Amino acid sequence: MKFLLVLWRVWFYFISSILVVLMFPLLALLLIFPNGYRPFFWIARNVWSRLVLLGMGFRMKKVFKTSLDPKKSYLLVANHSSYIDIMLMFAAAPNPFVFVGKKELVKIPFFGYLYKRAAIMVDRSSSKSRYGVYGRARKVLDKGYSVCIFPEKDYVDESILLNPFKKGAFRIAVEHQLPICPMVFLDCKRKFPWYTTHGYPGILRVDIHPPLPTAGLTESHIPELQQKTYDLIHSELVNDPQQKAMEAIEVWKKHTRVG
Repeated sequence: MKFLLVLWRVWFYFISSILVVLMFPLLALLLIFPNGYRPFFWIARNVWSRLVLLGMGFRMKKVFKTSLDPKKSYLLVANHSSYIDIMLMFAAAPNPFVFVGKKELVKIPFFGYLYKRAAIMVDRSSSKSRYGVYGRARKVLDKGYSVCIFPEKDYVDESILLNPFKKGAFRIAVEHQLPICPMVFLDCKRKFPWYTTHGYPGILRVDIHPPLPTAGLTESHIPELQQKTYDLIHSELVNDPQQKAMEAIEVWKKHTRVG
């Protein structure tokens, strides 16, 4: 069983990488053009992410708990508990978006080249870089895209259900009066966790919740907005009828005790 799990994970890296390599010339060409991100996103959403999910034996089940305006920009936030979250976000997001992510990913061959030109990068060790995110986000919003951030401070500890959120995402939302759209990934922590000790194919459920308005809010409202978003996602994970995230924690604790 352990061998099959490792082989399954190796397959994930292979299929994710080979698709990027095969599509790299087209994707790199698209990003040369001022409006090239829209077809780039379409390919990432409808080809790359869906082929990776399908190739790993996953099927997405998306539940809208509200109707969203396809012409409106949002700040998309979700819990982050798996490498598969990137593909799932592309496939599940209601509107085209641009990721805000860490600068270190630029070092990945091929992917890093595209990432540098398609995402809003931030060097978390640099206050100048963190501050510059707000200006770069404005350029993205002016083009009609949404912005996506996984707001947890740390996320690789399998024993923690949901880590505290960083303020940066909510500062962007308030700065640009951007409604916050909470998304909950209910199954990733159990079916494709960070470590290779457990996991299995199946359905990945995504719940998309009504946006939290930010119109008229100021910097003083950020902690309250941050906590409200955290509480919503945490509550959904705890009260999930299938209890997959909670089950993942118990499986991990059992594994570490045995180990």
